Amino acid sequence: MAVSVEKISNIERRMTIKVPLAPLEGQIQQRLSEISRTAKFPGFRPGKAPLGLVSQHHGEQVRDEVFSKAVEASFGDAVEENKLRVAGYPNIEHKPFAEAATELEYTATFEIMPEVTVGDVSKVSIEKPTLKVAKADVDKTIDVLVKQRVSYEPVKRASKKDDRINIDLSASIDGEQVESTNNKGMDIVLGEAGRIELFDKNLTGGKSGETKEFQIKYPKDHNPENLAGKTVDYVVTYNSVSQPVYPEIDAEFAKQLGVADGDIDKMRDEIKLSLEQEVEKRINAKVKEQVFQGLVDGTELELPKALVQTEVNRLMQMTAQNLQQRGMDPKSIQLQPEMFIEQAERSTALRLILSELVNKENLQADADQVKAMVETFAQNYEQPAQMVDWYYADVKRLDEPAALATEHNVVEWVLGKAKVKDTKIKFDELMAG
Repeated sequence: MAVSVEKISNIERRMTIKVPLAPLEGQIQQRLSEISRTAKFPGFRPGKAPLGLVSQHHGEQVRDEVFSKAVEASFGDAVEENKLRVAGYPNIEHKPFAEAATELEYTATFEIMPEVTVGDVSKVSIEKPTLKVAKADVDKTIDVLVKQRVSYEPVKRASKKDDRINIDLSASIDGEQVESTNNKGMDIVLGEAGRIELFDKNLTGGKSGETKEFQIKYPKDHNPENLAGKTVDYVVTYNSVSQPVYPEIDAEFAKQLGVADGDIDKMRDEIKLSLEQEVEKRINAKVKEQVFQGLVDGTELELPKALVQTEVNRLMQMTAQNLQQRGMDPKSIQLQPEMFIEQAERSTALRLILSELVNKENLQADADQVKAMVETFAQNYEQPAQMVDWYYADVKRLDEPAALATEHNVVEWVLGKAKVKDTKIKFDELMAG
């Protein structure tokens, strides 16, 4: 086998390979002989047809199969011989196999994995958020938990903010109906997060049994777009008005949150501990993101198009699956590769950089670190010990905790060399993120 390698660019190569035909002809004859043992032809008993007849009917197919396998095998050998790390699939070009005389010649054009030289991490600047969970933060969290357990009781007064109303609604634009509850009733909590303030303002002040008409002119940048810049006429009938009833912060409330003996102080301590764990998790995530971005920004890297395209395909598939899970019709999902290029380039670059750092600096997570990560995962379940056993029952299940533990090693390594500045952050700001 003769091999020549041409450098097209830093990461692109063209390889010309010549494979002698003599050994391949022997393989062809051997395969035809195997076929002849069971081949059926009119006028001959099974396996008794002349080899020439078998070759006439199956020769071209067998030749193509043998030559195709020879191309695949010789390409792999040539890559190994020249110590090339191929990125993606090669583009193989050759003349028709039937035209080959004494040797099979083809060219393979492909990309190779780039050499990664990680930038100077001492120039990376990291702002590390700092936050100590305070009593006010615990109080605020308890208030959220209280509101999550709200119930409602009917009232005869007019509706106001935080009330739950049940209404029949009809909406029209230029006299044409565009929305209706069809007298089935619709529950609305006035002032609830994410609602249109002007709409709820018009619904405030209505009593059970009343009918109210009002008009809203939506701004041009309104979302959803079908109402943007439109004037909508509403007719609303109030079926009921109910006021919120919040639970008392007492022993029963504490028991609902998992404190068996109903101790309020113990409940507060557990909430504080949970908040501290969540704060630590979010701070670590913010620091990790800055570290990863610093590595990408500080490293010049020519990315193989094949790797980027593979990542684009993965992102498109994952996005389509997520949208389907949310109830969207797959046929209506118009995803274009261009939408994912930037994200794919960043994730591809980061993966190459992390791989280089892990190998060069020996940052691969050890068994103890993987186990610690598994135990952290398991704490989110009612029976942590069983979850730990589940992870170790199949070695493939350890891939994710091992990867995260290795990423943690990379982050710690970078933090030991980068410019790190502690920055105070407010509880609401961190939790909103």
